[in-house]
Amino acid sequence: MENSGQAGFIRKIKKALGRQAADPYLELNLFGNKLSDETRAVLARIKDRSAAEKQKLLDTLIEAAKPINLRVAACQNIHSVATALADLVREKAPEWGGKKSVVAWKHPLIESLNLPEALAEQGVPVFFADLQKTDAENLRRRIIDSYIGITSADFCLADTATLVMRTRPGQARSVSLVPSIHAAVIELSRVIVDLKELYTLLKWDPQQSEEGLTNCMSFISGPSKTADIEATMVHGAHGPREVHVFVITS
Repeated sequence: MENSGQAGFIRKIKKALGRQAADPYLELNLFGNKLSDETRAVLARIKDRSAAEKQKLLDTLIEAAKPINLRVAACQNIHSVATALADLVREKAPEWGGKKSVVAWKHPLIESLNLPEALAEQGVPVFFADLQKTDAENLRRRIIDSYIGITSADFCLADTATLVMRTRPGQARSVSLVPSIHAAVIELSRVIVDLKELYTLLKWDPQQSEEGLTNCMSFISGPSKTADIEATMVHGAHGPREVHVFVITS
């Protein structure tokens, strides 16, 4: 947010509260336009994180995921992930109908899994969410027909087991929301500690800040759940009933 917009916003709040415009808090910079020593230290900590520290973060993620029914699996390499996904497709049945189909993001990491070949033995088709190769209505229908949606994620917050996903062309949010099972594939380097590290990266990391926030950024902590009806917990009412995260460790 530009400083002029921020100042105008604070002025409106202060006017509604009956405060004086000369109040020093009017000049408060909510979004930190200067790189502080503390922020610099956070960036350095992320950049210089050792293999042992990354493993500790993964362990934290696995523990944080248990209470929210998020299933985290450590995989040694791309081949291991492809095998794990093939096993998931084999073991899980669609909630309705008998035909299995999978929809996936058009994303370099997901494409490197070579899912069409990995699932060919089972005869399960893989559809990539690419509007350049299909129209919006056909894309919508394919996503609805798929019982597993496969995505990557920009980051995963270890302390709350939260996936952070920005929407881009070929990486529709609906792939993670509509199918009854969501599987996310990430690299270990994308596992960070918490929101503080996330916002630091988004604001100050050159690559992240250059792209910005895109039109939408989703935070996903486990499968969809609600207890609105008779205080009975139900999974999958407003989104996937299962969420699996596969972390590539090397």
